[in-house]
Amino acid sequence: MHVLIFCEQHPHTLGGAQVSVNLQADFLERAGHRVTFVSPALRSGPLADPRFIDLPSMAVPTVAEYTWLWPRVSHLTRLTTALKGLPPVDIVHVQSDFWGAALGYRFAIDNEIPLVHTMHHRLDVGVDRSIPFPRLFYAMLGQWQKWSLGSRFAKRPTTAFDYLAGYAHHADIVTAPSGHFARLLTNNDVTSRRNPHIAVVPTGVNDDILDAVAHTPRTRHESPVYAWVGRFSPEKRLLEFLEGVAKAKARVSIIIAGDGALAPKAKAKAGENVQFLGALPYERAIEVIAEADFLVQSSNDFETQGMTVTEAVSMGTHVIIVDAEIAGDLPEGSYTLTADLSAAAMGRALDSTSQDCLPSEGKRNLEHLAEFRQSRRTEAMLDLYRRAKER
Repeated sequence: MHVLIFCEQHPHTLGGAQVSVNLQADFLERAGHRVTFVSPALRSGPLADPRFIDLPSMAVPTVAEYTWLWPRVSHLTRLTTALKGLPPVDIVHVQSDFWGAALGYRFAIDNEIPLVHTMHHRLDVGVDRSIPFPRLFYAMLGQWQKWSLGSRFAKRPTTAFDYLAGYAHHADIVTAPSGHFARLLTNNDVTSRRNPHIAVVPTGVNDDILDAVAHTPRTRHESPVYAWVGRFSPEKRLLEFLEGVAKAKARVSIIIAGDGALAPKAKAKAGENVQFLGALPYERAIEVIAEADFLVQSSNDFETQGMTVTEAVSMGTHVIIVDAEIAGDLPEGSYTLTADLSAAAMGRALDSTSQDCLPSEGKRNLEHLAEFRQSRRTEAMLDLYRRAKER
């Protein structure tokens, strides 16, 4: 199959969705399929790589490497030209909510190609809490949606779920990376009219990495090491986590990987037991999680999967989380859920895990965690592609 993936940001930029689409593409190609990406070009310009169809873009002022575009017919023309000489597209896979979604649906409709849409983002949180007049913003997105869907367009959206449903109703299949996000979407009618059941296909972890980690014995640290990996933005609650570290009584070491607008505040709040590694590529971030005794995810009511949590659990690293919805998708015994969102509760969780959940030294047995392998997730996605083609 030839799968055309529409992305929000270029796959060469940092972000959870980008990690997800890169992994999916890698393992689709390993299985003998072809993948082509469509996304806004990097700030440095288009890549000389036929795997990427990079469309003219503009910089996002608030994020150093991100770009965006206003969907228009010229993009479709450029896309059609770039696809000449390649095998026909069998599946359009939209992994975007904004410009990528508008272009992906328009292209699929115009060319009568089956479409699978993976929802990645909590727009009801990310947009509604960061944009002064979200209803106006969704109305603007409704203009893109109307252009994209044509006669299929039903109504101008005024909420996040209005907007997402406007697309999802016309997908052949909708997927979500977690059970709790699938339930939220279903409860708000963000489902396909052809296949109302949302397929849950979490992002996996690279098989090669898991194989390497399985053969890398754990070592005992002088004091328990807790890793925190993510973007330094308010919804990730890094500052709240650091307040919890200050409340902990146990002697612990904290390693923080990532960067963002809150970096100066985070470094000012951190104690001497906190080390900042900066933004890391995917492979190095995975190593940090594997080498740590614990992973902490401090965000609440925001993550659609919590990829670092999935990565940690897949490698046998115990996680501390504050979001009960994420906990519901994890194997029993793989996590500690804080009692509440307070710094005191985080401090108590650090204290208790450092005493009761410290991993043993030696070889890791990961055979029972095979479901986390990306090859398994790719098999599930290929089954969905085949279903979509049978419409």
